[in-house]
Amino acid sequence: MRIAVAGSIATDHLMTFPGRFADQLVAEQLHTVSLSFLVDALDIRRGGVAPNIAFGMGVLGLRPVLVGAAGADFAEYRSWLERNNVDCESVHISETRHTARFMCTTDQDHNQIASFYTGAMAEARNIELKPIADRVGGLDLVLVGADDPQGMVRHTQECRTRGYAFAADPSQQLARLDGDDIRELVDGASYLFTNEYEAALIETKTGWDADELLTRVGTRVTTLGSKGVRIERKGEAPILVGCPVEDAKVDPTGVGDAFRAGFLAGLSWELELERAAQLGCMLATLVIETVGTQEYELRPTAFLKRFEAAYGAEAAAEIRAHLAK
Repeated sequence: MRIAVAGSIATDHLMTFPGRFADQLVAEQLHTVSLSFLVDALDIRRGGVAPNIAFGMGVLGLRPVLVGAAGADFAEYRSWLERNNVDCESVHISETRHTARFMCTTDQDHNQIASFYTGAMAEARNIELKPIADRVGGLDLVLVGADDPQGMVRHTQECRTRGYAFAADPSQQLARLDGDDIRELVDGASYLFTNEYEAALIETKTGWDADELLTRVGTRVTTLGSKGVRIERKGEAPILVGCPVEDAKVDPTGVGDAFRAGFLAGLSWELELERAAQLGCMLATLVIETVGTQEYELRPTAFLKRFEAAYGAEAAAEIRAHLAK
């Protein structure tokens, strides 16, 4: 299964605030907030939703095609991704802009405040999918993740025009997109990925309720934080999958991307939706135990042992058959 992952390519600047954001907010002054947080740690890491997802798929043994725009400073990042089985031949390199930057501060309750500098990401709107499909021998699925908004719309429209199945994953860009654009991104998607808040935001902005959305997409995948994930298809009972027990909650950044990587790997292996979601949740657990979105290691024996403890021997046997290849 040939999967292209389109989305932002960025460098993450991850900071840790030892207190609680909520303790610094004065209810009567929320209209004029002026805050500065003295942080205890700064970690500079590789990031961006598309490389995060592609990296996870790569460590599971797949070779996803990365689609996005980066700056001339992408050379080291490219080398890292290629060593981890990611096809970077279709990344657009800007002649004038740096790779995008994600700046995020996390408090002791794992709440986050973040900013994103677009940089080269703005040029993602110039990327055509057909030359990519021609180069790799066709595309079975295109994940359209958070990226330059015009680029997201263009990729989705091209998928419809050329008959490429696509997964809608607008995530962080929902705040900037209006209802018309969100409807354009979601309608006809084979898969719709959101968390609970994003799911509600989509319904509010589009005017489509939950039932209407299930007539517009093939499969709706909603992550539920520590409660796991819910998968819905029209006319079928929801599938609920819980999360494995984590060894520690270190940093939640990139957890959703890792889930998507595992889920897409499961689809590529032709697993049932429940098993694909379990694989996604297990991979996401590795990320929450690590600082950085691509700093975790997948050791097959340990991974399968934890997977079996969470989901049973039969489930682990299915995953083992693919990890061994």
